[in-house]
Amino acid sequence: MRKLEPLSTYEPDREPRSQFAALPWRLNVAGKVEVLLITSRETHRWVIPKGWPIKGKSSAKSAAQEAFEEAGVQGKISKRPVGSYAYDKRLKSGRLQRVRVAVYALYVETEADAYLELGQREKLWLSLSEAARRVDEPELMVLLATFQP
Repeated sequence: MRKLEPLSTYEPDREPRSQFAALPWRLNVAGKVEVLLITSRETHRWVIPKGWPIKGKSSAKSAAQEAFEEAGVQGKISKRPVGSYAYDKRLKSGRLQRVRVAVYALYVETEADAYLELGQREKLWLSLSEAARRVDEPELMVLLATFQP
C-alpha cells in the first residue's frame, strides 16, 4: 500500500476561474500613453483593477466597475478584451486557485476624489515600459509592454 502524501497548498482548486480587469490609460502632456497601476490589498504587489463577474453586468462593465471601486477612475471601456493573463490567487483556505483574467482597456476621463477602496491601495500612473517592469505576472508584463490603445 502506498503512503498518501499530504496535499500541497499549491494544488489549484478546480478549473481556472474567470475575472475581469480594466487597464486604465490616458495620454500625458507629451502625448504618451500612461497606465494606472494599483497595489493589491493583501500582498501590496502592483496590479491592475480586477475582480469577479458582477451579476447583471457584462464582462466589460464589471471591469469598469472594479476600476471605479478600486482606483476611482471612470471613462470609456473597450467592448472587447485587449488581452488576458493568468495568475494564482491564494484562497482563504490557503489553497491556490488558477484565475484567467480578461483585460479591457479603459480610457480614463475622470478620477474621483472619493471611492470605495480609497486609502486601502496605492495608485500610480506610469509609462507602459515602467508598468511592465513593476508587475509580477509574465503575461501581464507582455500585455503592458505591447499595449496600443
